[in-house]
Amino acid sequence: MKRGMKNLLVLEELGQFLLSIFLFSQLDYAWWIFLVCIILPDLSMIGYLLNPKIGAWSYNFFHHKLVAILIFILGIWLAIPVLTLAGVILFGHSAMDRLFGYGLKFNDNFKNTHLGWIGRNE
Repeated sequence: MKRGMKNLLVLEELGQFLLSIFLFSQLDYAWWIFLVCIILPDLSMIGYLLNPKIGAWSYNFFHHKLVAILIFILGIWLAIPVLTLAGVILFGHSAMDRLFGYGLKFNDNFKNTHLGWIGRNE
């Protein structure tokens, strides 16, 4: 990926991560909750213990921003604060991961992502 495009994508993900921090600040939770919960979506990698296809599916489900947005909206609509929190955390975590180059996974290898291979210099 060309450097200019990579920088543009990083800025976009940074903006989305900052948005998740702002949205979290509007919720009635202590800040330590954000710090603890922001890593929870990575538990979805447990699927890789079964096989790469299940691992990729579970990882992608919990790292897909549309899923996060729908959970957030559902939480607001149904007035279920923990669901709203889950949406913010999933969204923020996905943006944070993409800041570091961890994209959605193809089902052949954990390192094969929609952003390219993890660990390869471009």
